[in-house]
Amino acid sequence: MNETRILVVDDEEDLCEILKFNLENEGYEVDTANSAEEALKMDICSYQLILLDVMMGEISGFKMANMLKKDKKTAKVPIIFITAKDTENDTVTGFNLGADDYISKPFSLREVIARVKAVLRRTAAAETERVPERLTYQTLVIDITKKKVSIDEEEVPLTKKEFEILLLLVQNKGRVFSREDILARIWSDEVYVLDRTIDVNITRLRKKIGIYGKCIVTRLGYGYCFEA
Repeated sequence: MNETRILVVDDEEDLCEILKFNLENEGYEVDTANSAEEALKMDICSYQLILLDVMMGEISGFKMANMLKKDKKTAKVPIIFITAKDTENDTVTGFNLGADDYISKPFSLREVIARVKAVLRRTAAAETERVPERLTYQTLVIDITKKKVSIDEEEVPLTKKEFEILLLLVQNKGRVFSREDILARIWSDEVYVLDRTIDVNITRLRKKIGIYGKCIVTRLGYGYCFEA
């Protein structure tokens, strides 16, 4: 069963139910709301996609989308506008608000489902490509953006090379990297570096990260890995 959650927001109750029925037949988990006001009371962050009508009561679909895009918590939730407004200006307005697609009424259910799947595929691909800002293992936190490591919220002073070795190993938990692998990735711009340099940096790194030092395991004859 697909765990993707979709929220349908439209003031036409019959249309909401039709979309809900057909999308659930595709394996999605679907909730509905008959106004923007009702939808905004829901946990928007828990949805992977919103199908949003434009012409609604006091808060239009455009206004709701603008509100969601301005909020960091909901800014990345994909939106497909579904509306009877199909002029060029309306379409441009929708895309300028960050819409991922725009479907004009009347529409076929096959078209809606195809576009839903296309947006979800693009979103999934983008999430896969996006580099996380931080990695965590228990109380060990690697802040990739700030280039800092902390344990129990206390910063651990690492050199650039120590940080890069730890990041490489934690990003690839369980994978064994030979000394040659580590040299090629971490010391790529340096002409001549001894294998012993890796061992020295690993030894220092283990000491600095305390209880997590034992997670950096030596595989004799092969190299090093981070074991959770």
